[in-house]
Amino acid sequence: MKQAQSRSLSALFQIGGLILAFGFVTIILLLVDADPIEAFRLIWQGAVGNSSRIASVLVVWVPLALVTCGVLVTFTAGLWNIGIEGQITLGAIFTTGVIRLFLDTPVSPVFVIILSILAGMVGGAIWAALAGVLKVFGGVNEIFGGLGLNFIATALNIGLIFGAWSRPGVASMSGTEPFPEIYWLPTFQNFRFSWYSILLSVIGLVVIYFLLQGTHFGLRLKAVGKGIKSAFRLGIPTWQHMMLSFLICGLFAGLAGALQVVAVYHRLIPAISSGYGFMGLMIAMLINYQAIWVAPIALFFAALNIGGIQLPIVMKLDSTLSGVLQGSLVLFILLMQGVKQRVLGKQ
Repeated sequence: MKQAQSRSLSALFQIGGLILAFGFVTIILLLVDADPIEAFRLIWQGAVGNSSRIASVLVVWVPLALVTCGVLVTFTAGLWNIGIEGQITLGAIFTTGVIRLFLDTPVSPVFVIILSILAGMVGGAIWAALAGVLKVFGGVNEIFGGLGLNFIATALNIGLIFGAWSRPGVASMSGTEPFPEIYWLPTFQNFRFSWYSILLSVIGLVVIYFLLQGTHFGLRLKAVGKGIKSAFRLGIPTWQHMMLSFLICGLFAGLAGALQVVAVYHRLIPAISSGYGFMGLMIAMLINYQAIWVAPIALFFAALNIGGIQLPIVMKLDSTLSGVLQGSLVLFILLMQGVKQRVLGKQ
């Protein structure tokens, strides 16, 4: 009975956080003389108004779900993998490098695509491993190490686009030369999304759910995250689990970057990570690190991301308003969780 009451109370606090977030954005809209109802309607219509917009939401959902799966692993181990943006970028770079390597060879395009995706996962894992090494063996906080590696990854990406991999006779912010269509992941009819990307994301979601919920490794990872000293005294190899969490997160981030190349842009572009890493961090905090909520909440954030595009077109508002809503959702729901803990603690 008490457990049921606790769950009901928890749901009420989460709903309260949701209401506060929408209320906060409503106040901002009123301050700029915009109609809140019309703005929310446009975001909704921009996300689900037609099949093309729904497809665009799915395109965003794929990398967002993958990176959220990755950061859940490092969060579980008590680590803030801020460097996931760089890991996405390195995944995209490795994928692009492999495709370019086989452009003029008679190798099967299917083999090249598979190999490039695997290379992207390796690239993301290598970049994550660097953050792990700095943390575990260098004593560098993973936040600072990750931020530094993000800057290096961005510089490397820009350097390749305008340098070694630049278009013949031109340096363009649109990215490298697009790959021939034989190296693209097939899309569904005339829409932007690929069923193969969706399938890989669903597999990733299932793997992470069972890894964290139903395995001995997941239990040990939680022990490390709850208290590294206590976990070490219990005989858990703590630094090995921390490194593994970075590697797993890097694999997912690298996969997201690889799919951005072979399924979405078909080339390497400067902003290939699209901020999905930081958005994944917000989602992970919002869902309180529960893997079962990754898919629906990532879909909601993807819808806000795509739906917000309508705001500058119709109402002349900045499209970043959807980002304000995403951030305020995390802020107010975390705030209400804190209030809930204080209230329940007094009972």
